[in-house]
Order: sequence, then structure tokens, then C-alpha cells
Amino acid sequence: MSLIIRNLQRAVPIRRVPLRKNIERLRCILGVQRFDLGVICVSNRHIQQLNRHYRQKNIPTDVLSFPFHENLKAGELPQHFAQDEYNLGDIFLGVEYIYQQCVQYNEDYYNILTVTVAHGLCHLLGYKHSTKADWEEMYKKEAQILQELSRLSDINFQPLTKNHF
Repeated sequence: MSLIIRNLQRAVPIRRVPLRKNIERLRCILGVQRFDLGVICVSNRHIQQLNRHYRQKNIPTDVLSFPFHENLKAGELPQHFAQDEYNLGDIFLGVEYIYQQCVQYNEDYYNILTVTVAHGLCHLLGYKHSTKADWEEMYKKEAQILQELSRLSDINFQPLTKNHF
């Protein structure tokens, strides 16, 4: 199904073609290419507003995921009953925040965008990192899909949550 990438900010450039290619690879690795997915790139101001409204945290962040399906168990694909339910949800990327972090830690911005999408996809599929056990499960999944993506693209992708706990 469709992948929509929207860029609603002007602070940081987005190279859509390689990003789209990597997202499509991630969708295949996860077996969710039949599902619609929205990836929306936003500024610090926009991601901070979303973070404040939905998580009560008045700070910018790198990624927020809004799953279409509720109460997903980690590792299970959404159950769909009608055509409009072939939807994973939306991932909001705080690209300005991501870029600032990449500059600070001397990381490749475009690679980190891909890793951040992988993290967001895991959230759309029911993975969480609010407890140590949840984090371990999510880290394992992220590492697995990023290892496969690394094999396909000859880039060494590492999970975002590597040092979370």
C-alpha cells in the first residue's frame, strides 16, 4: 500500500529518495508493506507541541508514533477487517531535533533519520520502552531489523534505544 512522506518544515533538508528506499526496505523486513504509512517531517516547534499535547512533555523530541490500531501486542501484525484498516499509522520525525543531535554527537543525519523511522515503526507495531523488559524486547526487534537493513544497504545501522537503560 502507500507510503506518504510529508515535509512540513524548512529548517533541515530532507533527501526523500534514499529515505523512501530505506523505509520501503524496513516495511518489507517487517512484513508490513501492505499497510499504509505516513512519515511526517516537522520542526522543533511542531514536535514540541505534539509532545506537550500527547505526552505532557514540553520539549522537542526525535520521534512520535501514532498507531492506527490500538492495543497491539508487540510483534503481532494488526488484524484488519476492512480495506481502510490496512493502515499502520503515522510517524512524526522531529528532523530539526534529530539534526541538532547528529551535529552534537557527530553522527550521519540521513542514517539516523532511517534509524529513527525504524524506531517509530516498532512503536506502530506495539513495541514500547517504558520498562526494562519492554525496552529489551524493543531493542531486540530494532537490532534485528536494522541488522537486516544493514545487510541490504551496506550501512551499519544501530538501534536508537541502544543506551536507553
